[in-house]
Amino acid sequence: MVELRGCDPPKNLDEYRDVFVYVQHKNGKIERGSLEMLGMGRELADKLEEKLVGIMVGSDLAKVADEAANYNCDTVIGIESPDLKTFSSVPFSHFISETVESYKPNIFLMSGTREGRDLVSRIAIRCNTGVAADCIELDADKQNRLLIAWRPSFGDKTIDQILCRKHRPQMITSRPGSYKLPGRNRRKDVKIDIRKVKVPDKMKTVKVLEFKPRQALDLTTAKTVVSGGLGLGKQEGFKYVDDLAKELGGVVGASRPVVDLGWIPYDHQVGQTGRTVRPHLYIAAGISGKIQHLVGMKDSEFIVSINTDPDAEIVKYSDFYVHGNLYDALPKLTEEIRKRKSGTKSKA
Repeated sequence: MVELRGCDPPKNLDEYRDVFVYVQHKNGKIERGSLEMLGMGRELADKLEEKLVGIMVGSDLAKVADEAANYNCDTVIGIESPDLKTFSSVPFSHFISETVESYKPNIFLMSGTREGRDLVSRIAIRCNTGVAADCIELDADKQNRLLIAWRPSFGDKTIDQILCRKHRPQMITSRPGSYKLPGRNRRKDVKIDIRKVKVPDKMKTVKVLEFKPRQALDLTTAKTVVSGGLGLGKQEGFKYVDDLAKELGGVVGASRPVVDLGWIPYDHQVGQTGRTVRPHLYIAAGISGKIQHLVGMKDSEFIVSINTDPDAEIVKYSDFYVHGNLYDALPKLTEEIRKRKSGTKSKA
């Protein structure tokens, strides 16, 4: 068990109530990781008999704040200014910290995106509290009003329990894809509070000249993921993984060892230190199934493993197991799917 500590703990922890969730949004849509945090936030709030508060920053927040209210929030707080249209660390963290200091939430959850990781450290410093980053599981102790968090450590070899007994708010980040998306449910008495603010000139440290969108790989929303591991034997083996993924309309994933070897970029990594996925179909080719990988894909609806070792750990989690050389299996699977898509009958 690891205990987080900050400086100058508050004298009266009972003043701190409710669960805050930072609601990240883009182009009028709430990011998946924030929706997951709203779902988990509701569970924690119910266990502690506290309220769930969504907090967001930006411009023209009326519609996206109303959308956040559809996910079990008791209150949605919007911090609004034309100067907050695009993300900037200094003003965003300033206004969120001000709200936290005045409201005094017991718990503050953030999705572990680049934006979330940037903000959480700044807010924690200002609020004299600690942060548990990249958590994979959360629970609450009602009697002591504590957030219990678990996260991987020591190169993913252990799972640590994290507590923050003496400081508030209790803050965590969690990787997108770690939790199920919540259902839409609007509470009858939900309150939406849009607060208009003025950004001081000294905080206008960044000016966005233009956006150049890039095609970013999003494993967390893919319906089909085909992953390769050390069993490929060489970097070139990912060609066969990619071929199958394309025929299935899916994306390519990977285990950490092959990412560490430089065979494939980190964006493809599935596992504790990579992405957590929940696709309809997950195919693991040449992956043994260490716990660090399993926690990132075990909640997939249907798992297929291709491996020469029938005793590999991944097989125990598989709905279907292909015993054989993946350099035989992958091309044959790809060709079979290609034939079926074109309406050609299989000879087999």
